[in-house]
Amino acid sequence: MNDESLQDLYDAIESTGLIRRLFELARDEDLGKDGHPGDVTSIAFDVPDHTIRAHVRARDAGTLAGLACVPTMIDVFAPRTLLQKTLDDGSLFGPGDTLATLVGPAREVVEIERTLLNTLSRLSGVATLTARYVEAVGSGTRAHVYDTRKTTPGLRVLEKYAVRCGGGRSHRLGLHDAVLVKDNHIASVAPDSLAERLRAARARVTSPLQFVQVEVDSLPQLDALLALDAGVIDIVLLDNMTMDQLREAVARRDAHQPCLLLECSGGVRLDTIRDIARTGVDRISVGALTHQAVSLDIGLDVGIDGE
Repeated sequence: MNDESLQDLYDAIESTGLIRRLFELARDEDLGKDGHPGDVTSIAFDVPDHTIRAHVRARDAGTLAGLACVPTMIDVFAPRTLLQKTLDDGSLFGPGDTLATLVGPAREVVEIERTLLNTLSRLSGVATLTARYVEAVGSGTRAHVYDTRKTTPGLRVLEKYAVRCGGGRSHRLGLHDAVLVKDNHIASVAPDSLAERLRAARARVTSPLQFVQVEVDSLPQLDALLALDAGVIDIVLLDNMTMDQLREAVARRDAHQPCLLLECSGGVRLDTIRDIARTGVDRISVGALTHQAVSLDIGLDVGIDGE
């Protein structure tokens, strides 16, 4: 999925139905369900049903993410409203820039406003932080920045899409599409049966499998994996290793299984990621992309005199 365009990636995750379910939940949270009247403030103040134009404008600078999902949001919240995009996801923007315009009945625009802004602010925050990590890696290394499953429940597919908007890559969508063997898995099996279990995992999973990966936290554990036949595993996850250990791990991999990918994980920061990339690892997974991202300030301004 990291080779797909942003639009193709969004179309794939939208086809799962998860995004529509998310916005249906958001609608019911805000407007109520099962007989609730909807926006009681708009009803009490008799907000008119005439058509207005409302501009989605940035108050901060950043990288845009989330506009792709607005048509689905509109279909759920405001079916008579139209979206006019000014920028595309992945675009850079500055304070005051218009990102898009909504054209529709005033009451619909009021009802969709908060969910729209919350979504764009959150996802653009993820994309913006991801872009900073990607920029920090710089050029001249083989390393790419990957996300993790440290995402907001219900928002995972959109947060991972936002990582792609910021130039990062997606590790896996969930437990269902890749094998990642961690210490809690290994603790329950005999060491000499690991290779057999990994081969069985490839044979047992009928849906497309992204990769088979095993986590290690020491060089002897890595050596045991390097002794396996090529192709049993695709990636080794080097968890919380020092710079010296990472460099040594790369040297051992290059000597024994040069096609095996090495991924670094644990405690990666903006001020360390460049040095980590220089060790020669292929992938750097960063939980902070999603769990430390700060929402950007994005507002909705109703046009004056039809503007």
